[in-house]
Amino acid sequence: MRLVEEGIKPTFGGHEKFVFRYGWLKKGVDALSENPAIFTDDKALVVLGVGKNMVRSIRHWCLAAGLFEETRGKGPVRGLQLTDLADRLVTDNGWDPYLEDTGTLWLLHWQLTSNLTRTLIWHLTYCAYYEAEFTKKQLAAFISKQLDHRKITTTVGTVEREIDVCLRTYVTAMRGMTAEAISEETLDCPLAELDLMRFLPEDSVYRFNVGRKVTLPTEVFGYALLTFLPTIAGNRRTVAVDDCIYKDGSPGQVFKLDENSVIEYLEALEELTEGRLRLQDTAGLRQLYLEHDSDGWFRTAALELLGRHYARSGN
Repeated sequence: MRLVEEGIKPTFGGHEKFVFRYGWLKKGVDALSENPAIFTDDKALVVLGVGKNMVRSIRHWCLAAGLFEETRGKGPVRGLQLTDLADRLVTDNGWDPYLEDTGTLWLLHWQLTSNLTRTLIWHLTYCAYYEAEFTKKQLAAFISKQLDHRKITTTVGTVEREIDVCLRTYVTAMRGMTAEAISEETLDCPLAELDLMRFLPEDSVYRFNVGRKVTLPTEVFGYALLTFLPTIAGNRRTVAVDDCIYKDGSPGQVFKLDENSVIEYLEALEELTEGRLRLQDTAGLRQLYLEHDSDGWFRTAALELLGRHYARSGN
């Protein structure tokens, strides 16, 4: 199962209870670009203009979003370097350094829910929890059971804190709050704009917003799909369409799409990829046919789709 692959060792608490803010990812990328050791440097507080806990949080979110990657090095602290995605997306000449394009927010959501090391709770919440409506307590019970099943040891308090930050990543925190109650920890995350999840205060429940996502670009869906397919296709040239909709970690689950919406995206991608991804219906079985030369094609084609989106949107 892709839920938690063998050998994955998740970490918790790196966010320091902060969701990421507008400007944080750009700050982190710029700082690391200037000084590869900035996050172990006392000057980080001055360079980033935030407190010590927020420095650690920025580091965490850049790792979780796939903008930083750890490097092998001497000593207990591993080095960091920018990823190819960071270079393309968030550097000064990148596609969208200031997250002005809603497609970038969808891309970051995909990145977080795909990261089983840094944001496992995000993955489990969006990819493995199938209740449309839930309380924090119900989600916590599910998450704890999943962690126990995978022999991942943690505490009830840790699970509750992770869930709290996960929910605040997507739900406006300050609605109905008094001025006195607003703090650094309650400021909203950009991903709240996606309206993937809503809080119903009268019942104290959260609800996934399942269905068509009018702001999700076809190219970003395509990037997610081409990232997902190698994890399930193996050497096969066909994949069941239902796997793209319902399987753990699929774009259908991560983006909370209904069946018709996924089919529409797949039809649009058939044209965008010039038939390299192609819908087939054989004896009532809907399949996605993959015409590719090598495993490397998926990564190349995924990045090409992103480039086309940002070129089309003027970035």
